Amino acid sequence: MAHEPIRSIFENDPDMMEIVRDFAVALPERRRSLQALLEANNLDALQVAAHQLKGAGGGYGFQPITDTAARLEQALREGVDASALKDHCQALCEVLDAVTVSENV
Repeated sequence: MAHEPIRSIFENDPDMMEIVRDFAVALPERRRSLQALLEANNLDALQVAAHQLKGAGGGYGFQPITDTAARLEQALREGVDASALKDHCQALCEVLDAVTVSENV
């Protein structure tokens, strides 16, 4: 399911635009890492990655990243089954794919 474009609440803040863009540019690699960790069943590292995205998402003004990463982190803590875990990870990947930044930087 495609998400509406997700933009940072800081995208028009001249002091934040460049670091928001840098964060967004790194998201495809983070997405690949999430998928690789899930496929390798490295759940400890996946939980660390979800936790980092939870904090960073809000810090860079992308609340949907924070919310979705928090759900993945909670699912990992609770030890949900593999199918549910895959769904949570996919949801986070879809949110990361939906992130867009202004071309004005």
